[in-house]
Amino acid sequence: MEKRFEDTTMEERLADIKKRIEAACKRAGRDVSEVTLIAVSKTKPVSMIEEAYELGIRHFGENKVQELVDKYNELNKKYGDSIKWHQIGHLQRNKVKQVIDKAVLIHSVDSLRLGQKIEEEAAKKNIVCDILIEVNIADEETKYGINPDELIPLFTELIRMPHIRVRGLMAVPPIVDDPEKNRKYFSKLRQLFIDIKSKNIDNGDNKIYFDPDNFNILSMGMTNDYEVAIEEGATMVRIGTGIFGEREYK
Repeated sequence: MEKRFEDTTMEERLADIKKRIEAACKRAGRDVSEVTLIAVSKTKPVSMIEEAYELGIRHFGENKVQELVDKYNELNKKYGDSIKWHQIGHLQRNKVKQVIDKAVLIHSVDSLRLGQKIEEEAAKKNIVCDILIEVNIADEETKYGINPDELIPLFTELIRMPHIRVRGLMAVPPIVDDPEKNRKYFSKLRQLFIDIKSKNIDNGDNKIYFDPDNFNILSMGMTNDYEVAIEEGATMVRIGTGIFGEREYK
């Protein structure tokens, strides 16, 4: 009989997730090294992040900029650059400058205006910011992300910005009772990803800052559907509840 969540330790939960990631990779004929596990630590106390870090997790995802900044300031003193922060929630333009040099990756770029703000702030700090374009893959009114039809026009604008590096795509598909229902959305995102990667972008135009080899991240799959996402090509899965339990809203 499977243990109830509250009867398991974080170590046991992580071991189970890693086993499932390995099995999903095997089913898809992929190498497990192709998949990065991001522990979604939003609303969780620093002590739980420290526990996950000690168990080998290095990538943590936050929704709110202020929470990411606070945790960065506390934990990077202790762990240095070995702990990596991901901005996975919607990013407001007025918060960009706070997070730009603290997140290793911004997963949620979904407008030209946001891209322009990131370019502006990154230029001031003389850094290149790694980003993903968030796609509203199931066309849900309640979700952020751009419509798939608008992806190429946005991508074409973003790759003209010297302080932005477009690394891939991200999506948050619907909450479903059966993960198989999301397979079509993961498959669709992967197809969009392949379409961009294989696009013939003329590097003769020196105003373009894009390297297809660096366009290699598909951030999709959460606690209830990450195995299907991996089978469909995910390179980053964002797991919160499966590691930490239900969110604690402050």
